Amino acid sequence: MANNAVTLVEKVLISKLKAGDSSAFSNIFTAYYQDLVMFAARFTNSLDSAEEIVQDTFVRLWEKHESVKIDVSFKSYLLKMVQNKCINWLRHNKIMRSHNNYVIDSSPKFEYDTDSYMLYSELQEQIKSALCKLPAEVSEAFQMNRYKGLKYHEIAELMGVSVRTIEVRIGKALQILRNHLKEYLIIFIGFIGFFQMFINI
Repeated sequence: MANNAVTLVEKVLISKLKAGDSSAFSNIFTAYYQDLVMFAARFTNSLDSAEEIVQDTFVRLWEKHESVKIDVSFKSYLLKMVQNKCINWLRHNKIMRSHNNYVIDSSPKFEYDTDSYMLYSELQEQIKSALCKLPAEVSEAFQMNRYKGLKYHEIAELMGVSVRTIEVRIGKALQILRNHLKEYLIIFIGFIGFFQMFINI
């Protein structure tokens, strides 16, 4: 089970941070900086951009240190801040579409004829339709795992729930997608590599 409660040590750090204690801020920076950079790099695919985002996150944390309100673990709080900044970064750089179209971009390259292209396009629409039918929290967990490559414990930290809850949500997403795409899986059995993300747990 993931523990997202604020620990006693974190409460002391938060108290010192609110009081403007620069040494407490330095301790927080040292403890979490590297993990946050690695996390941000999953979104940006650029270490330099990831470092810039994380540094900006800490600048923002210091700027609002007097009013900061943290009711989850410090790591969860910082991960959420970084995630939001990464999403803004993606939007600013106009590459959000490439993440939304991950399935198309990462699917195996093959030569299209007219019929296969039409079938493939229909499949894309069915996948989008299936994803839209997922409950919001299930869809979010599934997409963070399958599209952004986050591990279950990382998703649990971000969503403030247990790892087991994330396992259940992703399992539910896979089951719904399997049921929704069953007939299309048969039609597109030749594209087995494409469906690996749905049939492997």
